[in-house]
Amino acid sequence: MSATTKVAKTPGGQMARDRYAELKRILEERRREIMSEVQDKIRDVRTENSNSPTHGVLDAAETSESDIQDEIEFALIQMKAETLSKIDEALRRLEEGTFGYCFECGEEISERRLRALPFALRCKDCEEAREMAQQRERVQSQRRGAAALFMDMQG
Repeated sequence: MSATTKVAKTPGGQMARDRYAELKRILEERRREIMSEVQDKIRDVRTENSNSPTHGVLDAAETSESDIQDEIEFALIQMKAETLSKIDEALRRLEEGTFGYCFECGEEISERRLRALPFALRCKDCEEAREMAQQRERVQSQRRGAAALFMDMQG
């Protein structure tokens, strides 16, 4: 089933209003939490940088440690920004009537799964099958790479 296929939700074709409202509430609540975390993190970084009188007097180890910490902070902010993008996409699918239904099998994604991962695209079973297929592909790719390396050493 393609990602753009709409699934019949109820006899009228619409997601039950209470489920819609609950899913929208979950997504918007998660969005607010992440936005707040990102804003707090940015505020903390700015405060640290402006309150650091010794910022220009760090030895090589301190500079390296500071750079690593900055990179970690940036990576965390970037991950949260990606999550916000996924939530925005989920809200768009909710408005279209395709949210909450598995892209693979079309079945309703459990509310428990959506609470844990509000932007889930697949039901648990389809996601597990996808992950297993990806794992098999990685193993096959590694084997092909090892075989090619072995062949290069032979020739």
